[in-house]
Amino acid sequence: MADPMLDQRLAALESRLGRLETLLGSLTEKLDRAASVDPEQAKSGIQAWVTEYVSLRLQQLVPETCEHEPPPEGAREGPVLPGTRIRCTEEVLHRLGRIPIPFVRQMVTEKVAGSARAEKISLVDVSFFERSATF
Repeated sequence: MADPMLDQRLAALESRLGRLETLLGSLTEKLDRAASVDPEQAKSGIQAWVTEYVSLRLQQLVPETCEHEPPPEGAREGPVLPGTRIRCTEEVLHRLGRIPIPFVRQMVTEKVAGSARAEKISLVDVSFFERSATF
C-alpha cells in the first residue's frame, strides 16, 4: 500500500529537515565564536571606530575649524565672518544678518572671505564688504 504522493511529501520533508539541521549547525558555530569574543575588546573596538568616523565627518563638515594655525600674537578677539576665522566689524555681521535667504547669505560670506584672503585683509569693514560682496 505505497502511496506515491505520500512518498514524495516525505522526501520533501526530509530534505527540508536536512537543510534546517545544516542551518542550525552553522548558527551554533557562529554563536560559539561570538561567545569567545571578549566583550570589553569588542566595546573598545566599536568605540574606536565611532570616534574615528565622527572625527572624519566633522573634518568634512567643518574644515575651517578643525585644523588651523593659532592666531598671531597680539591679535584681538572680536566678531568673525560665520564659518571662517576672518575678523569683521559688528556692522558687517548686521548686514549679513539682513540677507533673508540662508544660502545667499552663505554665498556672500564665502565671496567676502575669499576676497579677504586673496587681498590679505585682517579686518573686514563695511566698505570692503560692499566692494567684495558684489557678484
